[in-house]
Amino acid sequence: MAKSREEFFAEADILSLHLPLNKDTRGIVTRDDLARMKPTALLVNPSRAGLIAKDALADALRAGRPGMAAVDVYEEEPVIGADHPLVKMDNVTCTPHLGYVTRESYEEYYAVVIEDILALRRRQT
Repeated sequence: MAKSREEFFAEADILSLHLPLNKDTRGIVTRDDLARMKPTALLVNPSRAGLIAKDALADALRAGRPGMAAVDVYEEEPVIGADHPLVKMDNVTCTPHLGYVTRESYEEYYAVVIEDILALRRRQT
């Protein structure tokens, strides 16, 4: 177990962020934190881009610390035309932020809509 924040980032092989974005967590991962990471480390961010200081991840990856990243969140979404620095980097795996997209979730969303339409129709007749 790391004895300090600095040691935590310096020793991490894989760091996966799973935090909500709010006033206390915005920028919680700093440029200095990223610079401490190993060149072999992987940073995964499926939560919110704002957890990492603005532009810090792309700069850190260019510097080789961490060595790799996997993200599905960006400062501005959606990313149109691959116009984001992370998308252009060979050491980053980028996907759209679609973790909520499952067959079950869509069936649930649309079932509610259909029920609402049917209820409205019943009230009109």
